[in-house]
Parts: sequence; C-alpha cells; structure tokens
Amino acid sequence: MRLKYLIALCVLAPLTACNDVSIEATAANFDAQSIAQTQPTDDLNSLANTLQNRWRLTDSSLVWNVSDVHEDHIEMSGEQTSAIVYYGNNEQGNLTLKRKIVWPMLRTIPNDTHASLIHDFDLSISPKISLDGQVIEQEQLTQVRLDGTLTLTTYLNKQISLNRTLAPSPTLPFMVERLTFNNNGGKSVKLRLEKLDYLFNTPAKDGVYGVYKIQATSDKAGEFELASGQSITIYIDFKASKLGQNTEFDAAKELQARLDYIASLKKNLQLVTPDPILNKMFDFAKLRGAESIFRTKDGLMHSPGGGRYYAAIWANDQAEYINPFFPFLGNANGNESAINSFRHFARFMNDEGRYIPSSIIAEGDDVWDGAGDRGDCAMIAYGASRYALAIADKAQATELLPLIDWCLDFSFNKITKDGVIASDSDELEGRFPAGDVNLSTNMLTYGGLVSASHLNNELGRTTIANDYQTRAKILRSKIEYYFGANVQGFDTYRYFDGNTKLRAWIALPFTFGIFDRKEGTLAALLSDELWSTDGIYSEAGNKTFWDRATLYAFRGIFNAQETDTAMRYFKYYSRKRLLGEHVPYAVEAWPEGNQRHLSAESALYARAVTEGLFGIEPTGFNRMNVAPYLPTGWNNMCLNNIRAFANNFDLCVERKIADSDGDDSFEISISSKVGQLQKISWHGQSAISVTL
Repeated sequence: MRLKYLIALCVLAPLTACNDVSIEATAANFDAQSIAQTQPTDDLNSLANTLQNRWRLTDSSLVWNVSDVHEDHIEMSGEQTSAIVYYGNNEQGNLTLKRKIVWPMLRTIPNDTHASLIHDFDLSISPKISLDGQVIEQEQLTQVRLDGTLTLTTYLNKQISLNRTLAPSPTLPFMVERLTFNNNGGKSVKLRLEKLDYLFNTPAKDGVYGVYKIQATSDKAGEFELASGQSITIYIDFKASKLGQNTEFDAAKELQARLDYIASLKKNLQLVTPDPILNKMFDFAKLRGAESIFRTKDGLMHSPGGGRYYAAIWANDQAEYINPFFPFLGNANGNESAINSFRHFARFMNDEGRYIPSSIIAEGDDVWDGAGDRGDCAMIAYGASRYALAIADKAQATELLPLIDWCLDFSFNKITKDGVIASDSDELEGRFPAGDVNLSTNMLTYGGLVSASHLNNELGRTTIANDYQTRAKILRSKIEYYFGANVQGFDTYRYFDGNTKLRAWIALPFTFGIFDRKEGTLAALLSDELWSTDGIYSEAGNKTFWDRATLYAFRGIFNAQETDTAMRYFKYYSRKRLLGEHVPYAVEAWPEGNQRHLSAESALYARAVTEGLFGIEPTGFNRMNVAPYLPTGWNNMCLNNIRAFANNFDLCVERKIADSDGDDSFEISISSKVGQLQKISWHGQSAISVTL
C-alpha cells in the first residue's frame, strides 16, 4: 500500500550531509501523553536529515545563534500595515537591517494592483547612540529570534547589548520597534540617545488622498546612567497617515496586542504529533495565513502581501486556497474576510456570459483580468462550496448558492466537444503554456461539483445536488479520457492537448480523490524530472518552482494513502522552510519574487495537514469524511480545537494492537468541548464518514 521512491535519495545526494543538530522542543500539552514520547522512525526522516539547520527550534520560537554571514527577510502584517523586514549581518559581522513598510489603504496613483504606499526605512533611521561619549556606528549581530515578532540581539561594545523587537500593530497603521539596552558588564555606563524624528511628505499628485505623512519617531531621548545589570527600553513608531490624522500611538500596548494575537491563534487548531518541526511549522502557517487581512473601506480583505498585493482579492489565493481553511481555524477576521470576498466576486455575475474577473483590487474599486478567464469560476465554485460546508451557517450558505450555481453554469458553458472545460489560461497566467483546455480548471470544476452537491443536499435541494453529482461523474470520465496520457515515460496526465513535458499540477487528481493513475503520477512527481531540493518544479526541464503546487501535491499524496512517502517529503520540506536559509513560512515562487512570504501559501501548508494528513473533507454542516492515516512509527496524533462545523472539537487517532492477520487497527476519537465523545474503530484502509 505504501510505495517507496528511492530515486529521491539520488536527487538529493548533492545536498550536504546533516550534522548532529539538537532540536529543543516538546509536544504540546494534551491528553494523550504518549504522542510526545513517540519517536519518528529514521526512514521517515531520511530526506530531512540530508539538510543542515541554520535555526534552532525551542519551545516558543526559532533561534539563529550567529556564527557566519547570512541575510534573510520576513513579512509580518496587521489590519492597516504590513512590514517586510530584511535583516542579517555583513562580512564584518555588523547588523544589516531594512524595514519596508506597506500601508495598503493609503492608495497611490495610478490606483492599480500595486498602488499601496510603501516606504523603506534603513538602519540609519534609528536613534543615534553614544556610550560614555563615544558614538556607536556599528552593531555586532549575535542572535535572531522569531516567534511572531522578530528580535535582533546585537552588541554595541563588550558590555552593552541591544535587543531590537519588531512587529506590526494588529489594528493600527504602524510598526513597533522596541529597543532594550542591557548593561551586562560590571560598571555603570552613560547611554545617550538622540531623538528620532524622521519625516517625509509624499507629493500630493502621487496620492489618491493627497499628501501622506511618513514618520519614524522615538518616545525617549537624553542621557541615562545605565548601572551594571540594568536595562532601559525605548520605542520607535514607523507610521504613515493622511494629513490631519492622529499619529500618536501606544507602542508598548500594540506590541503586547501583537503577542496576544499570536497566542490566540495558537489556541485553536492545534497540531500535536511526535514531530516538533511539523507542529511548529503548522503554528507559523496559521499565523501567516491569518494575519494578512486588511480593513479596507469595502470590508476585510485577505490579501497575498509580498510587497505587491494588498487591499485586493484573487479567485485562487482567497477563494480557492485560504477561504476553505478559515472555518477550521475559527478566526473571526478570517471568516469575515472570506464571506466578504465571495460577496465581492458575486457583484460580477451577469447575464451576458462574461467571466468574473480574476482579482478585485484597490479596496474594491477596480478589477484586474489581464489573463482572461483563468478558470476563476471553477476556483470560486470549489472554494465557496467548501467554505459554506465548513462554516456551517445556513444563512451564509444560502447567500452563496447563487454565486456557486452561476460559476458552475459559466464553467459548463465553456464545455468542449470532448466534454471538458475550456479556459483562457490558469492561475499561472501564461507563465507556462496551458493550451485551450487545462487540467487545473477541470479538476477545480470537478471539485466544485462534488462539494456543491454536498451543500445542496444539506440545504434540501436534492434535485440540483443529484444533477451536480451526475455532472461530476461524467466530467471525471472525460478528464481521464482527455488528459490521461503517457508523458516522458510516466503513465500520468498531460496538462493540455499537445503537452509533452511533465507538470506539477498532475497531482491535482489525487487532491480530489481520483487515483486511477496513482502509481505513474506518484513516480513522476517524485522523479528527477519534477522533484528538486526546493520542491516540485512547475515544468520538467525548468528550474522554476511555486510552493503552491508542491503543497497541493503533498495533500494529494496523503489522500492517496501513500502516507509514509508523503511524510518523508513533507518532513524534508517543513524542515527546509522552518530551519533552513529562508524561514519560517511557505513561499510564493522562485526566481519570480525572490521567495516572497505570500500568505495563502501558508494556508495550503495547513491544509496539507487538515485535509491531507487527517483527510478531513466537509460533506455537511455537521458531517465530514476523515482519513487520519498514521505514518509508520507514530502511535497517535491529534488536531485539537478544530472550529469548523460551528463546533469546537478534537480529532485524534491512535494505533491499536495488530489483529490476528498482523494488520494494525486504529481508534479515532472525536471529543467536543461540550462533553460529547465518539470513539470509532477504524481499519485504516479508507475514509469514513463522521457526524458531529
């Protein structure tokens, strides 16, 4: 049942062998203490152990103890600002730091997709520091810590250290930088701090709302006697505003609010496995997925970020990738942003058969449709149906039905003589050829039909539900007939008619429960034609990779019951993204964008766990299919505080003693916070339906 592809070891052979690196971590607290004691097998770690860790995992954070030259960047977001912080050290060991701050609702001209106000603050935009009369020109970087904030520890001399902690306000238009000076020596030091009062006014002609005032200010200045063992803290605000707006903020309060926000996300949807790296990567994925929500004039909008994509929504990033995830997390802003995005897309339903635009930009004022129909209606129908089932709100579901129906009708109006769905392009928007009919649009249409059928059954529209189910069965057969092919020696799928190169999206059928070409497709995905040290290439022979395709593939391989194979590669990917050279999130792509930390990719990581490893598929307002296949060597695992289905419950699976035939049996337990407990004996061979 579990295939093993040793070819990957050859692919990864050029990687440096891993040193013995200790990982300090403990499993989360929960009832089944044995999870914390279970040790992953060496085989599952074989690929991950080819990596060297730059970062060290602790109970609450990631830590890089600086011993060489390295630079990285990370994005952190709040409702009115986003910060991309570039940090590291140079050849002399001195701190390098640039804060790129984005204000999505301060619109610039032309007011297009990329028209958020952006300003760079380099390290020189800091208070001038003197110690005992000597001006400090450089800081030696010694440690970096990531825990949802970014803390840079430097030494100003042998005695005085400085901790810089950076984070955006959760709700206000500024970023906080807290500077704490520590006297670690045996004698007093005179610390002098000059007042920081940076101001830049943008030209009125460049702003939708005229002049914008960009500032960096500190709350303390003067000379301080810093005795041995003492510390002193000051705060810097990096902010921007329209003329006349308030710019006085309580930085300490907002930094604490950021920490409280991070803690609130950790409470819900807790992953508990024997692998602390997966648990921590999942925590970071929840944070990056949930934080990139902006309070626009047209409501909350989840946006990708990356220094380019704000106060706007896309049919793939929002409708398809992240909206179906938000009900599981139970984050109020996330759920509100999801229904708001579907309402925006619904504005563009029409009687003329025009496609819904791919993106609604500029706080809802404009659209982008430069790639034509990318299969956006398929993305929306699939995402809206999944979201409606998981949110389990009849009023919202009823509101979404016209949009779902319209999008499925639009898709079927594009049906070809071969019975498959045509579209102008796909979500890669022409970066790679997609033909007139592509696999992605058709698989998303199929997924939309299946989930829409479940939703209509839940709402009592059985005739429509049956129609959608029938259409799904027919489309599935047409997909096999049209796309099934031998490509580069693998019995898998061609991406479009005439396609002769393997493509990353051949994993999509797995994600939607189609395993007709399982062996050939799995072999192709993990062959040296597609698998690389950075994940799955978009196309064989091209070094470009997009994490979204890799993360869909992980989910699909888990769904295909190839649990050990999926886990081996998932562990490798997670360790590289969490403890490697560019951390701690899933990325957009390379070389495009230099691996930006786009938000929705983190949701796809989380869904590789919820829908992949645990096999959760919503089929009703209180009903789901589950298939929590345990990897070899794991005796149990849990997802705690799942907030989907208007509920709060834990889902755990435990390996039981093998039966007389030597086969393992399992027990699935589902415990609700209102005290209900279900225990289900499971054979571990296929998904089962569970009613809450």
